[in-house]
Amino acid sequence: MTNPGWNDTNGTNGGRERAIVAAVKLPSQHRWEVEESLDELTRLAGAAGAEVVDRVVQERTSPTPSLYFGRGKVDEIGELVTTHHANLLISDDSLSPVQERNLGQALGKKVIDRTALILDIFAQRARTSEGKLQVELAQLSYLLPRLVRQWTHLERLGGGIGTRGPGETQLESDRRVIRRRLARIEHQLGRVRVHRRLQRDRRSRAGMPVVALVGYTNAGKTTLLNRLTGSGFRAADELFVTLDPAARLCAEPGCQPFILTDTVGFIRKLPHQLVAAFRATLEELGDADALVHVVDASDPRLSEQMAAVELLLGELELADRPTILALNKVDRLENPRALDALVERARGVPLSAVTGVGIPDLLARIEGVLRPQTPVVSLRIPYANGHALALCYERGRVLARADGPSGVRVDVELPTQLIAAVSAYIL
Repeated sequence: MTNPGWNDTNGTNGGRERAIVAAVKLPSQHRWEVEESLDELTRLAGAAGAEVVDRVVQERTSPTPSLYFGRGKVDEIGELVTTHHANLLISDDSLSPVQERNLGQALGKKVIDRTALILDIFAQRARTSEGKLQVELAQLSYLLPRLVRQWTHLERLGGGIGTRGPGETQLESDRRVIRRRLARIEHQLGRVRVHRRLQRDRRSRAGMPVVALVGYTNAGKTTLLNRLTGSGFRAADELFVTLDPAARLCAEPGCQPFILTDTVGFIRKLPHQLVAAFRATLEELGDADALVHVVDASDPRLSEQMAAVELLLGELELADRPTILALNKVDRLENPRALDALVERARGVPLSAVTGVGIPDLLARIEGVLRPQTPVVSLRIPYANGHALALCYERGRVLARADGPSGVRVDVELPTQLIAAVSAYIL
């Protein structure tokens, strides 16, 4: 997706930016790790609307403080810029404001890092007012130190990757104006958090367990949500399609009903500005009774993506939450046997959210995780109290029923929060 209000100053490729991606390989890294990270960066650049025309990797013991890359490598990148008519350099790692400024001056082209690229994608994909506020907060938090130390940075905010969103309406203001805007956004998002807390409290009082979908971006979480709940949310084979949280009821026959929520996808090197800005969204995970970690079983980078998600869950203090591993997209596997080891080691559930294969097994696993939270109680309910009996069927799982002359005896799995409502009928 390309910003329609911007024209490529080089006149190349119909206004689409031509990018070179670059990374520094440190002694602690394997070459394949750096190459895979650049592969992902290339996909991110494509999602933002750029064409990657070349890549550069430099091996160093540490980045240089002024340019990040060595002077000779910067000269080499400059030659590639000329050869490919490139107008953008994207660094796979974060750049300091000084490094970004110096690189831009040395190359005479725009320079951004992975953080700015991801923020740009979020700016394009945000649809709701909350999502736009969260993205704007992250962008302004990222750009503020660059404005403080590099006032001429404002002159390059005409359009293109890394400049969408608030860059076109806020960054011409001075830093005090931006800080005031940040404070206003924080206040507005604070009200969003209160609203979400009230929603979660209502769900908790209703005794409805909550299951949250988590996973790497483009793992198929939204497709799985649609499959389990009959929803029609947009799902596509793209990065970061879902930014705004969604919650829907899953009430499959024979299973305890529960609320299923979807959240923003994770990614390696997820900018901390986004984690902070999307705190209200990620708080949904904190109140979940169980997590379903959705992974793309057909992706060769499966292990690295799982590790990235697990690392972020640890940072959010959710590592000890009951978690089910959903090995999605098995319909794309050319050799299903390659999945057997992971199924055995992690007790994963192989499935396809597109075809429906494995969905009953996933529901059974979710049921098994939620069941310990729903104790079995024996009740004798008078016929006159149809509401209590209906509650058992709607919110619980009736295991046995016997109709007597004065009422109904049932053995039912019922969420702990609802036991008080039927306590008068406990045997």
